[in-house]
Amino acid sequence: MGKLNLRFISSDLVHYGLLLSLLLLSHYSFQPASSASRVKFLPGFEGPLPFVLETGYVGVGESEDVQTFYYFIQSDNNPKEDPLLLWLSGGPGCSSLSGFFLEIGFTYARTELAAQSSDTVLASQGHQFLRKWLIDHPNFLSNEVYIGGDSYSGIPLPAIVQEIAQGNEKGFQPRINLQGYILGNPFTTRREPNYAIPFAHGMALISDELYESLQKNCKGNYINVDPENILCYRDMESFNKLVSGIFEYNILEPWCEKDENQPPLRRSLIEKFPRKNFLKTDLKLLVVTCPTYTDFLSDYWTNDDNVRTALHIHKGSIGTWIKCHRDRRFKYDISSSVEYHANLSRKGYRSLIYSGDHDMVFPFLGTQEWMRSLNYSIVDDWRPWNSNGQVAGYTRTYSNQMTFATVKGAGHIAPTHKPKECFDMFSRWISKKAL
Repeated sequence: MGKLNLRFISSDLVHYGLLLSLLLLSHYSFQPASSASRVKFLPGFEGPLPFVLETGYVGVGESEDVQTFYYFIQSDNNPKEDPLLLWLSGGPGCSSLSGFFLEIGFTYARTELAAQSSDTVLASQGHQFLRKWLIDHPNFLSNEVYIGGDSYSGIPLPAIVQEIAQGNEKGFQPRINLQGYILGNPFTTRREPNYAIPFAHGMALISDELYESLQKNCKGNYINVDPENILCYRDMESFNKLVSGIFEYNILEPWCEKDENQPPLRRSLIEKFPRKNFLKTDLKLLVVTCPTYTDFLSDYWTNDDNVRTALHIHKGSIGTWIKCHRDRRFKYDISSSVEYHANLSRKGYRSLIYSGDHDMVFPFLGTQEWMRSLNYSIVDDWRPWNSNGQVAGYTRTYSNQMTFATVKGAGHIAPTHKPKECFDMFSRWISKKAL
């Protein structure tokens, strides 16, 4: 993958939601509460790992009843000066293997109460996690820090950044050298599904006539349509039928049977790739055949005892690993993160907001609208940005140091579709260069 000009931490605060009630930060210092181990070999990879990998747990929440699992990759460029990135993927309730490999997460709660979480709890404990981690890694205290994430992270992540900024202002120690944040295809206002309709029309998935009828009958509100609004309800049925064969997370990819809803699919894969031979199998054709099969592969890998031993997972801490743990107890108590973006803009923090332009779940149209609502002037107007001599997307920058970029041909998790292009985009931005 080449040399990375950063260090990468990923914890699973956002993914599992196994967090306690809101921690009130009443002290000006934090005490370390973590365990860390070096990982030199991983099942499925021949020979020693070609980079420094550390995994561990940081206790957060009241009585540290939430044990947050993280993995840390040290920069192979200049560890003393390269930025530190804490990456939190979305969900809520989804683990992080697309942030690192295809998202690996082993965070767990010690008590039933600790398993109850919310957006604001994630913000508070994300802040606590990072300060505690830095206490245990004091050689990184002077490095610039960025917080990054995608998808549902668009709700709690700006709140985490604000918690860290306010902690610095209150004199909490250690001080975090916070510089900014990064969000990909972010859920922000909870109105993003409304933009699936104009997105589908622009991509020629629905006709002009249906689009005009939807606008007229639904009046721009396509979420939780009132069944008594017969005309809107009928139009939405037509819309859903037309896009039923489209993979909404990336409309360019084939629609595939979802493993959790199609038991025969799982059985056929298990028969083809028995567990005892799994780590010795060439799986490239399986992944290419259907992108969602990667969920199946990650289940196999993370539930292998040898893998868990290599990663130093606390034995007995969790049962069967699944990519997305949907917890109905999770409280969605931040209705929109726009206010947090506005506050962080006033404080002068940099931000990069990017969107895969073929994502119909959180379309770029909605992202553009809330960014415009901040009412900052444009300092670098709409233009293409290139990767490998080709147009990789389009970008513009506002006077609040907020950069927006599209990733051409990418879907909901843009780096999984366009890794080279996204790496170029990120590398330039983190180095304070123009895209």
